[in-house]
This record gives sequence, structure tokens and C-alpha cells, in this order.
Amino acid sequence: MNLPLFIAKRYFLSKKKKNFINVISLIAMVALAVGSASLIIILSVFNGLEGLIRSLHNYFDPQLKIEAVEGKSFEVTDKFLSSIRDLEGVDIVTEVIEDNVYLSYRNSTMVVKLKGVSDNFIDQHRLDERIVQGNLKLHENGINYAIIGVGVQYTLGIVNLKDLFALKVYYPNRKAKSIFNPQKLINTKSLLTAGVFAIEKQYDANYIFAPLDFAVDLMDYNNRRSYLEVKVKDGYSISNVQANIRYFLGDKFRVLNSDEQHKSLIRAVKMEKFIVFFIFSLIVAILSFNSFFSLTMLAIDKSKDISVLFSMGANNKLIKRIFFWESIIISTVGVVIGLFLGTIFCILQQQLGIIKLGMATSVMENYPVEVQLLDYIYILVVIVLITVLAAIKPSNLASNIKILRFI
Repeated sequence: MNLPLFIAKRYFLSKKKKNFINVISLIAMVALAVGSASLIIILSVFNGLEGLIRSLHNYFDPQLKIEAVEGKSFEVTDKFLSSIRDLEGVDIVTEVIEDNVYLSYRNSTMVVKLKGVSDNFIDQHRLDERIVQGNLKLHENGINYAIIGVGVQYTLGIVNLKDLFALKVYYPNRKAKSIFNPQKLINTKSLLTAGVFAIEKQYDANYIFAPLDFAVDLMDYNNRRSYLEVKVKDGYSISNVQANIRYFLGDKFRVLNSDEQHKSLIRAVKMEKFIVFFIFSLIVAILSFNSFFSLTMLAIDKSKDISVLFSMGANNKLIKRIFFWESIIISTVGVVIGLFLGTIFCILQQQLGIIKLGMATSVMENYPVEVQLLDYIYILVVIVLITVLAAIKPSNLASNIKILRFI
């Protein structure tokens, strides 16, 4: 025997059956409200995390990055650089040499990534807001300066940037032919520390910026570069400029936007968001059994009324439609209330920071949230689909009521 029908016959053919049905309908509405509110809050948190990741990377990474398809470097000429700068929408083209180096300061040593950049890197103003100590400069009075991450500063024990102790940078000598003179196997150069940046741990603990000519001399790169960084002019679409550069350079180069530079990370965040959305959708589907149960009880309670409608000429299609729209009303009210409450919570989180991250080393104090219209559409579609499926059985039950039995 069908479980809802069995329970109805045992317990709900009493004077309080109508009150019970109303309570069940209210529970169904509240369950859908809680489910939809949870969905919009969770999805908004993932949106906020994705936006936070993008914002952090934008401080370090360029809007567009040009790199060779094959090999770790490629040769550039003044004509090649000028032709890229002349493309519509291109504002600044920065030359970059990047490789691992051995770094020492007084008695401390470590391996870091040295990023040698041309002087126009300063004009991109990406690090302006992230300098926590010192100044953002690469040259002054013929002296080379480095901008180091706060993690590098901590590891090397650099306290005072104005001391006279220089950073010593070591790199294998590409031109060395003899192994009997160890000093010729390693290139060594020195530079002072001008400033310290703080972005995110993977950058702070591993990177230093240095002048391009310093990196060229240290690594014997001559006219070769690891990649080029492109800043797009204000008012121009990054995707359009990217397409123009790709067309101009052809198949030998990759032109990557910010998301493509961290493709695996962005994909992982989106995959986690999808999995969470799927799991919570299953929870909402389970909660929708309350709606199924209330409609089944309503069909049993209104058996005499349904019989009267049949005797007056109503057909199965009309009865099904009545119970279908009853389900839609219950779910719509629940979802609207849930989305409203979830949105209010997200706004309060943005403004007041109700929930804290609780980590002293985190880049933000509060959980980031970002409400997106597309999430509302997804939630509405999923819950409407679940509601429709939950209404099928009660609608069929109501339309199969035997007229003569209740008249």
C-alpha cells in the first residue's frame, strides 16, 4: 500500500485533518525556502572566492601574456615590439625574463624566481597598492634595485631596507667551458632592496622583481625574452585586443588572458561550485517530499470535492491542472522567500562581515560573497523541475478519484 495513503487512512480522517494538511504545506514551503536560501548563499560564496582569486592574480599577472608555443624563451627585436605596440588597444608592452636564481643576503640563502622587467613595468601600476614597505623603483642614480615579496624578506631576515648589505644573485653561466675554475661556472650580480610587496603566499615567498638589463646580464639572454606582458588601453575590450594580437602573431605564440594564465585553478573552483550546487539540489529534492506529501494529503482530503467537480463535467486534465498549480504556488512562495532571505544575508555579509575567515594570515578578514543573476536562474530552473516531478503522483491520484464512492 502507498505509504502516504496508508498514513492518511489511519490518522488523518479526523477533525484535525485540515489543520494537519495546512501544517504539512507550511513545512514544505519552509523546507524549500531553507533549501533555496542555502543554495544562493553557497553559490555566492563560491562567486566571491573566484572573484578574490582573480583580483589577487591581477596584481601580479598582466591583462595579456604573450609566450612562445615551443621553448621557454623567444627572440624579440625593436621592430617586433613596435609592431605589437601599434596594434589597436595596446597600451604598454613590458619585456620579461623569468627564471630560478640562487639568492643570498648576509648569512641567509634561498632559491627564488627572479622576474626581470623593463622600465615601463612601473607604468602598469599593478603593484602600487601592494607595496607594504619601501618604494616601487628599479633604478636610481645608476643603481639597480629589487622589489621582493614579504615571504622572501622574512626568509632572508631583511629588517632595514636602507642598510648597505646587498642581495647577491647567482645563476649558472651558459658560456662556461671549463669546469676547473668554479668561479666561472656561476654568474654573480648584486642589487639593493627598494621595496617589499604582499599579494599572496605563492608570490610573496617566491618572487623578486629586478631591472630587465640586470636579468639580461645575469642570465646571458641577450635579445631573448621569457614572455611579454601587455596592458590594454582603457575603454578597449581585453578579448578583442587578445584576438587582434593572436591574429597578428599567428600560431607560434600563445596570447593568454588572466583566466587562461590560471586555467587549472579557475576550472577547479568552477568544478567545486558545480559539485556543491548538485549536492544541494539533491537536498532540495529530498525536501520536496514534503510538498509531495502535502499534495497527497490534500488529494485525499478533497476527494468529495473532486467527485463533485467530476459530476459537474470536470475532466482529468482539469483536476491535474488544479493540483499542479497548487504545487507551483507552494514552491514559488517558498523559493521567493528563500531567495529573498539568502540575498539579504549576502548583502549583510558584504557590508558587515557577519562570518569571519578566522585566519590571521588570510588576505581578507571576512568570507567574500558575490551575488550573480545567473545563479538565481539556475536555482529557479532546478526547483521548478523538482516541483513538477513531485506534483505528478498527487495529480494523478486526484484525477483517479472514483465519483460514486464519495457521492
